[in-house]
Amino acid sequence: MNNRRKIVVIGASNVGSAVANKIADFQLATEVALIDLNEDKAWGEAKDSSHATSCVYSTNIKFHLGDYDDCKDANIIVITAGPSIRPGETPDRLKLAGTNAKIMQSVFGEIVKRTKSAMIIMITNPLDVATYVVSTQFDYPRNLILGTGTMLETYRFRRILADKYQVDPKNINGYVLGEHGNAAFVAWSTTGCAGFPIGDLDEYFHKTEKLSHEAVEQELVQVAYDVINRKGFTNTGIAMAACRFIKSVLYDEHTILPCSAVLEGEYGIKDVALSLPRMVCADGIMRSFEIHLTDDELEKMHKAAQSVRSALDGAGIK
Repeated sequence: MNNRRKIVVIGASNVGSAVANKIADFQLATEVALIDLNEDKAWGEAKDSSHATSCVYSTNIKFHLGDYDDCKDANIIVITAGPSIRPGETPDRLKLAGTNAKIMQSVFGEIVKRTKSAMIIMITNPLDVATYVVSTQFDYPRNLILGTGTMLETYRFRRILADKYQVDPKNINGYVLGEHGNAAFVAWSTTGCAGFPIGDLDEYFHKTEKLSHEAVEQELVQVAYDVINRKGFTNTGIAMAACRFIKSVLYDEHTILPCSAVLEGEYGIKDVALSLPRMVCADGIMRSFEIHLTDDELEKMHKAAQSVRSALDGAGIK
């Protein structure tokens, strides 16, 4: 019986190395290959991670420096390659569109020479632009291309509400949808806590200061840049999000998570990738859900589409 699980991580800097280490923490692979233009960095990250597997609590995962031939028999490929927003820079991931679109064309061009069956998990920013590029410019099954999208914003949103009400963030349900970036929005109509309606939480938790949707949404966008400006980058939260998708695929969970993929007419939108609730299993994205949204939420979804489309147009991507 072959229980081999091979994951290739392309890009071994802050995010890629964090993804590799989370894979080890959650024992999601038997082999992890790290690919980077800076082979010394990839070798060092792989070797450092391999040393941790000697611990009695760790599985004996084979970490190693990889190359694109490792994609031939990979189950999952995680793409993190490309520059990110740095401290002090304009707080908008979409400014990276032109540069990282070219990098994605180069990276994915190498992947499709070697496989069309591995699950692709996109992290490279601007996430929705990168996801759209690899989904539309290459002959690769779209159900096997998934962008982490607003999963990270959803985690941040849960943490923000959990801190306000002093409750386990896993009790917070609901979605952040749209663009992974400044045009992300909370779908408040989907939100609650442990089955309690969102509008009743102040009463149930005896809060005199009412929940401000606007303040939460502002914090949701700003906190990413606060982390970047103070820490230098974000990597732990997004690595956790990536591993959530990896687990959904490896365990054929049929779980519903917000993630980015190309829209095919949902909400009257085409020719962009955005995050919607989608069912993820061993076959990749099984289906998308065009859930009922309020008029205000629909307007925000269309603004997110316009934001991403503008970045694509600016980069010359049809």
